[in-house]
Amino acid sequence: MTNPITSTLDAGQQKIAGDALQGTVVDLIDLSLIAKQAHWNVIGKNFRSVHLALDELVTAARDFTDEAAERATAIGVSPDGRSETVSTTAGTKGFGTGWTKDDEVTAAVVDNLAAVIDRLRTRIADTEAADPVTQDLLIGITARLEQLHWMWQAQVD
Repeated sequence: MTNPITSTLDAGQQKIAGDALQGTVVDLIDLSLIAKQAHWNVIGKNFRSVHLALDELVTAARDFTDEAAERATAIGVSPDGRSETVSTTAGTKGFGTGWTKDDEVTAAVVDNLAAVIDRLRTRIADTEAADPVTQDLLIGITARLEQLHWMWQAQVD
């Protein structure tokens, strides 16, 4: 099928912005899945606060996924959030199976947030000249994830 959505960006700008947005989509989908897996399996004395904070992270990651995917669509790039694509291209650190102590969950969330933020910062630099609108979106996502990263780090003993 030909591309039914045209872009105001030239082909080079569209490629740079589209790649940045696609990478962001898969990272955020995986971050939301990691947080939900942790949410279901967290145990320990801080269970309740960690459990609730994981819901906050899931909501943020899902909302940002939609924003990034819709921006991709707006510039004529079809976003790919299929499980196969996410599992082979996300830059997250992952999360283990089974019951997980609250301090281990916290450490895993901190590591996963740091990985996603690191990739977002690269994409911010990549999109500076190509598409400032996409860059602005990525800056906003990064700012919120950095805030969450700080909040999760503050829980580490």
